[in-house]
Amino acid sequence: MWGCRDHWFTLPKYLRDKIWAAYVPGQEITKTPSAAYIAAAHEVQQWIKDYLERNTVKVSLIRYTPDALQMLVGTKTTRLRGKKPEDMSEAELYDAYKYMLDTIRSPFDFVDYIFNIEGVSKNMTHQLVRTRAGAYQQESSRAVEVNEIVQPDKFLNDETLATIWHDAVADAEASYKELLSAGADLQDARAILPSNFATNIQAKFSLRTLSDMAKVRLCVRTGGEYQNAFRLMREEVLKVHPWADPLIQVSCVATGQCAFPRYGREKCTFYRPWMDLRSEQEELRKVFWATPLQTNNPVATGDGKSAG
Repeated sequence: MWGCRDHWFTLPKYLRDKIWAAYVPGQEITKTPSAAYIAAAHEVQQWIKDYLERNTVKVSLIRYTPDALQMLVGTKTTRLRGKKPEDMSEAELYDAYKYMLDTIRSPFDFVDYIFNIEGVSKNMTHQLVRTRAGAYQQESSRAVEVNEIVQPDKFLNDETLATIWHDAVADAEASYKELLSAGADLQDARAILPSNFATNIQAKFSLRTLSDMAKVRLCVRTGGEYQNAFRLMREEVLKVHPWADPLIQVSCVATGQCAFPRYGREKCTFYRPWMDLRSEQEELRKVFWATPLQTNNPVATGDGKSAG
């Protein structure tokens, strides 16, 4: 076996076969491997290098709204009048932004981010594109040959699961190659592949959408691959817009409430008893619907804020 068991079965079957075909018993003692074995070993090493590059999740921010903070503050002063962002000091800009965090969120739709996400599974991107307020371009498995299947992280530490998984994937990959060699179209041959095959995707979201996504996708209830990718997206945003930190937080941090309370009460490390407000909510519901309609009369105060 070339390497440890987990790494051995990570190799495609055709490479494992090459190693066995060139192996001569005792060569590890005599230190005289054949030229064929050395060639096979070099091929394996190159495959491992390529595999690690492909299967490491990478997220890069390829476009974002310039002067985003000034734009955000400008939307507020447009609504309520007040000092223009270009005339504000840095302290005034941040004061206006903090005010916006506690009011309507529509201005955050003006700020966009475009991410390039590589080395994730098709299963993960199926979840990602369920966010309807986004735009996407994904690598095609219909026109581009599939090269890798993404292994779930939890299988790395379980020999039984890893063995079952690697054997099944090896069979599927071998059959995929056979179908292509026999003349099958890419779009038809892919039908035999596991849905967890590796893919790349570009995604565009507004800051408002990212803020909503973060509440759920940073939560431990979300699958680990998606959590990891979203954490990397968050890191990329904060590199260019560190002021966005309060907006891209998990629900329990952002609102003090659990996004999945039934799960949280039973299993979540971060759940706290004070998050359970069911009795208070029920009491408030009764009072709210028993009270005549009320309204507010906000009036701009001339400093980009409102009173009333």
